[in-house]
Amino acid sequence: MKVLFVINPIAGRHRSQSIIPIIKEKMKNKDIEYKIITTKAPKDAVSITKYGLKSGFNIITAVGGDGTINEVATGILSVGHGTLGIIQGGTGNDLAKTLNIPKEPHKAIDLILKGKTKVIDIGSVNGRPFLNVASIGVDSQIAQNIENIKKYFRGKTAYTLGFLKTIFSYKHKKLKVKVNNNIIDRKVLLIAIGNSKYYGGGMEICPDSIIDDGNFDICIVNEMPKYKVVTLFPSVFKGEHLKYKKYVEYFRVKSLEIEVLDKAYLNLDGETYPISEKLLFSIYNKKLNVICN
Repeated sequence: MKVLFVINPIAGRHRSQSIIPIIKEKMKNKDIEYKIITTKAPKDAVSITKYGLKSGFNIITAVGGDGTINEVATGILSVGHGTLGIIQGGTGNDLAKTLNIPKEPHKAIDLILKGKTKVIDIGSVNGRPFLNVASIGVDSQIAQNIENIKKYFRGKTAYTLGFLKTIFSYKHKKLKVKVNNNIIDRKVLLIAIGNSKYYGGGMEICPDSIIDDGNFDICIVNEMPKYKVVTLFPSVFKGEHLKYKKYVEYFRVKSLEIEVLDKAYLNLDGETYPISEKLLFSIYNKKLNVICN
């Protein structure tokens, strides 16, 4: 076993940086080769992961949030071998929640050293991989707004404040969704494509999603009055929004195509990107080996 720890030092308001001494303390009496490298710019974790795998490290541990984990996973998929380890160091930590990875860094390190693995699916949108949830709509706008809020608040508080800042000025987005030769053409509050259950710091947007079943769970929240959104939003944290059947649709597919007819952003594992083309979603043709409980 050779373990490379990839640290995003600014994740979780610099929480990841504080985990470095814990790693060193846990590893000092272990007969295991390890190395710690910190990222210095976006996408650094991809190239660091490739370097680590080509240098003989077989476990690449992401120490950060879901964005860092996505980058490490992207590097592993690019090289074609390697196992993903996770130490929670970000704000959301949604994949860690799905995989039942301990919040405490020392317990997460113990889990990595045990080496128990699970093979999980990887979602793909226009060839770009994602592990948790891809979404379009009000939540993407919220994700943009919370970046500044994250400087002062963490977890659910940051996401709730981002929501409140966004919701009263948000305009519903018109989409065309092609799925199983059917077309859904309407304005929506949001659409979420779930490879796993959680996003946005613990919101259970796709509560029935299974991360290794070869399918996406799709949640569409249709156009609704803004006062209804305020009622529905808290229920998402517990996955109870599906009871609002007048506004919420939920189904399972292996692939779909989305054309966005208004200006909008794609939220992909917590990172947002402007949408400029049709989006083709499918399950990635490779699987990912990840250490988990």
